[in-house]
Amino acid sequence: MAFSKVTRRAKIKRRIRRNISGTAAQPRLTVFRSNKQIYAQIIDDLTGKTVVSASSYNNKVASKGSKTDQAVAIGKEVAEKAAKVGVTTVVFDRNGYLYHGRVKSLADSARESGLKF
Repeated sequence: MAFSKVTRRAKIKRRIRRNISGTAAQPRLTVFRSNKQIYAQIIDDLTGKTVVSASSYNNKVASKGSKTDQAVAIGKEVAEKAAKVGVTTVVFDRNGYLYHGRVKSLADSARESGLKF
């Protein structure tokens, strides 16, 4: 039986989220990528609150260039916002996507900008 991309990703996502959870001391950095945009959120799962978020949707800087360039800009922006709030370490949640391409670019730029994971 063949799975669609959506059901396959949902299955992988559930498997990842079984092991990963964000706390106040070490929140979860999650990535969502659509066909045109990329979104990143830092979430405290214990309270259910989003601490920091960034997206390429209405972002003038991130909307220029290729989609990989957008991911780099969003990774940098989310790391800078997290530093302002006082978050230095996070748990990375790739959200069922392969750690490759835009997801990897976002993670690498967030690391270069000061987030530890």
